[in-house]
Amino acid sequence: MRKLLIIVSLFILNKALAQTAVVPLRDKFVLVIHGGAGTILKSQMTPEKEKAYQEALNKALETGYAILKNGGSAMDAVEAAVRTMEDNPLFNAGKGAVFTNEGKNELDAAIMDGKTLAAGSVAGVTTIRNPITAARAVMEKSPHVMMTGKGAEKFAQQQGIEIVDPSYFYTEDRWKGLQRAKSEDSTKMQQDHTDTSKKVSLRQPENKDYKYGTVGAVALDRHGNLAAATSTGGMTNKKFGRVGDAPIIGAGTYANNATVAISGTGWGEYFIRLVMAKSISDMMEFGKMKLKNAADEMIMKRLPALGGDGGLVAVDKNGNIAMPFCTEGMYRGYIKSDGKKEIRIYKD
Repeated sequence: MRKLLIIVSLFILNKALAQTAVVPLRDKFVLVIHGGAGTILKSQMTPEKEKAYQEALNKALETGYAILKNGGSAMDAVEAAVRTMEDNPLFNAGKGAVFTNEGKNELDAAIMDGKTLAAGSVAGVTTIRNPITAARAVMEKSPHVMMTGKGAEKFAQQQGIEIVDPSYFYTEDRWKGLQRAKSEDSTKMQQDHTDTSKKVSLRQPENKDYKYGTVGAVALDRHGNLAAATSTGGMTNKKFGRVGDAPIIGAGTYANNATVAISGTGWGEYFIRLVMAKSISDMMEFGKMKLKNAADEMIMKRLPALGGDGGLVAVDKNGNIAMPFCTEGMYRGYIKSDGKKEIRIYKD
């Protein structure tokens, strides 16, 4: 009887130890970021500005890398990387957000956890310093996926997220950009006065770069989990509370441990119509396509065929990365577990 009790006790103990055993951290982890796509030409870039972008992208990579290297989550890494870019006026997100037609800054952001498929986003917010953090709060501290405008701001304030006066987002370069957009739009409207079908703003190709600068990050952590985060100020001169693809789960932001994590940048209306990020995931999951092939199919073929343009960054469950774009350039970079890092701006 005593022998039986000992055997049973050992069995229970071993089972308990197995349940509480710490799963060893994987050696492979990856972080990939972008700072927007558009007509980015070396001929139009000063050495000083190019250096500034390089340093800003490097800071975002190093911030996320430190988290991943220490066994931190992909969620923490992508949020931290995006926050550094939201705080940098070089990018169209957070501090550097573009102005709407009314002269306001309306911000959108989203984040998604590939392990659970939990997601959160905010849209049209004007007083949240770091929208990506508010998006994560929506995911973790509410039963919802998306909140907008004043409601999202009230929720963020209740969660202790930093609220700022709208004037915080003012930058002279973005303000001048709005004036140029309005001037060009007015001129074009006068030229097209005989054709009502052309009386639209934000048209291509005249205003094509007034919609870019979105920032984003995707990561695979040492636990094998994926995450994606995207943040943007949207389009310069946008009207009527327009919302793009960045805060739309499956369009500009998506993560699923079974496939891939994706963050997009470009002409949001087309990313939404193509359900860009989820389509790539589906091609991989159901069509058994490799990441590069699926991403190239959507960005290099289907997006321009429909009339849009842009790019994205992605990392799959095995740590493979993709950074396709069909514009003249895209601020982008990656860092791997061995410390190998690459930052690019222009077409290769």
